[in-house]
Amino acid sequence: MDLDPLPLAFYRRPAEVVAPDLVGRLLVRRLGRKTLVLRLVETEAYLGAPDRASHAAGGRRTPRNESLYLPGGHAYVYFVYGMHWCLNAVCGEADEGGAVLLRAGEPLRGEAEMRARRGLADRVRPGDIAGGPAKLAQALGVDRSLDGALLDGRDLWIATGEPVGRRRLARGPRIGVAYAGEAAAWPLRFAERDNLHVSRPPPPRA
Repeated sequence: MDLDPLPLAFYRRPAEVVAPDLVGRLLVRRLGRKTLVLRLVETEAYLGAPDRASHAAGGRRTPRNESLYLPGGHAYVYFVYGMHWCLNAVCGEADEGGAVLLRAGEPLRGEAEMRARRGLADRVRPGDIAGGPAKLAQALGVDRSLDGALLDGRDLWIATGEPVGRRRLARGPRIGVAYAGEAAAWPLRFAERDNLHVSRPPPPRA
């Protein structure tokens, strides 16, 4: 399994271009001597200032979201609902505020460690380990200490994997952003069709 990190140039593109290209890539987490690997099966793009669903909407800048304004290729980790961490890959150039939320992954290596971090028994259903952004972060031991980390092959990175072709890629609105007005309907969530590890399959497009 080739786990070499993607070049930083991969991320220096708009989030809506990077998000579908991440489906099928390998998310790698190094924890001491252990290496955990998830195959990404679901992502969401957030477009920065023009996107009311983005943490950078309207150019908002706070200590919490400062990592969003780094150049593409850094991690943006935030706390949600007072209990969960979520992991994003920052995209575009510095100060643009675009990012891709890593929503779901399929375990490929280190599943027992991921189950333990999730507090799960030996028998699990597809999606139990990393079928949602909070589950994914917990399974990989992602927390605020990785906010702003470079995705360069040290503790956390994304490897080439095998990108999903258009025929296997479903697209639909993002989840949990009803507050964002018309931006809530933007089709910026991407998932591998019929993959049971997806948090919620996007609806069929007309």
